[in-house]
Amino acid sequence: MDTSDTTDTTDTSDHSGDRPEPAAGTGRRGWRRWAMDTRPLRRPAYRRLWSSTIVTAVGSQLTAVAVPKQIYDITGSSAWVGYAGLAGLVPMVVFALWGGAVADTVDRRKLLLVTNSGIAVTSLLFWLQAVTGLESVAVLMVLLAVQQAFFGLNSPARNASIARLVPEEELPAANALGSTVMQTGLVAGPLLAGALIPVIGLPELYLIDAVALCVTVWAVVRLPSLPPLSGSAARRAGVREIAAGFRYISGHKVLLLSFLADIIAMVFGMPRALFPQLAAETYAPYGEGLALGLLFAAIPIGAVVGGLFSGTFSRARRHGWMVIGAVTAWGAAVAGFGLSRNLWIAVAFLAAAGVADMVSMVFRGAILLSAATDEMRGRMQGVFTVVVAGGPRLADVLHGTAGSAFGPRAAVAGGGLLVVALTLVLAAAVPALRRYRV
Repeated sequence: MDTSDTTDTTDTSDHSGDRPEPAAGTGRRGWRRWAMDTRPLRRPAYRRLWSSTIVTAVGSQLTAVAVPKQIYDITGSSAWVGYAGLAGLVPMVVFALWGGAVADTVDRRKLLLVTNSGIAVTSLLFWLQAVTGLESVAVLMVLLAVQQAFFGLNSPARNASIARLVPEEELPAANALGSTVMQTGLVAGPLLAGALIPVIGLPELYLIDAVALCVTVWAVVRLPSLPPLSGSAARRAGVREIAAGFRYISGHKVLLLSFLADIIAMVFGMPRALFPQLAAETYAPYGEGLALGLLFAAIPIGAVVGGLFSGTFSRARRHGWMVIGAVTAWGAAVAGFGLSRNLWIAVAFLAAAGVADMVSMVFRGAILLSAATDEMRGRMQGVFTVVVAGGPRLADVLHGTAGSAFGPRAAVAGGGLLVVALTLVLAAAVPALRRYRV
């Protein structure tokens, strides 16, 4: 037995800081055991943070649709839309890493106030350039870069704060609540944007997002102060602190393995780059437009369904096994999708993959919050943000290349099977993730 990893499974008892005490009488019977676990909503501070997410999850997707639509309207080029994605990705990655270090050295509530206000101001500037008819791609890219930089600073602080607002046993439930809202926004936001653009136009989409962000700012104002629990406030948030975060990950195998599991799942198993080709070729008899819409919507819909029934898994204590099982199920479902010629069976496999992705998100997030000390949580969430944003983009390149070489169905099925194989090898070779439990 490899005993060198045992600290990863037990060294969490002194990391709670001022986390609330668990609530008494949380047992549930009958159908309620299957439904979403809402215990974290009993905590007023978490409830405020979560409630604000309901509004902004949809509002942010309005801007996510409006920016590429406006760029395409100006240029008539999909290449420029792709360049805009890169313009937003680079600052988000850089500032997420730095923002994680900042979140470990300052009052996270104050950082959330500054960054949410910054995101709201950029949404207002998006509205201003649109309503004045500026039609400048350069201005749009600069605003997008600034907004994503603020998001990069915001996300680690927001996610790291959750562990200070709910007790450790409720972290999976809190992650399920937050992830379900975000996945619902991924479905409802683009649909709402598509319906509203012909009616009210692009400028008003930006304005709606800006107003929605004001709700978030107000919710953050009402949060308790979240200063560092130790003497970390005396440190500067620089390159040395960012490097210390990576050293911390490498020294705690359960954290490293949780990141590796997500990278395996997303890089080798996210087939969205091949959706247009599959819709045009394999599923063309069903209608290319219908097929494309269903393929893109299936994974988020499955994730929402998984969140609504998260009571089935959010109380599990073997978090490591839940991650291993979820990533393996994701890979198997993606492989099944790649082998399917029937559109509805394919959509069912993608929805199943969405459920598995929700389970994986819930327990990877819980591991990051419970297995790391509070002074490191911001940096862990910064790396998490980079992995979540960068993995699917690497997958787009990999699957696009493999699809051109081997065909889209073979590339998708092969990627899913590779996810299953790599996950099982990782779990067998390094026992830290298997052993981890709350």
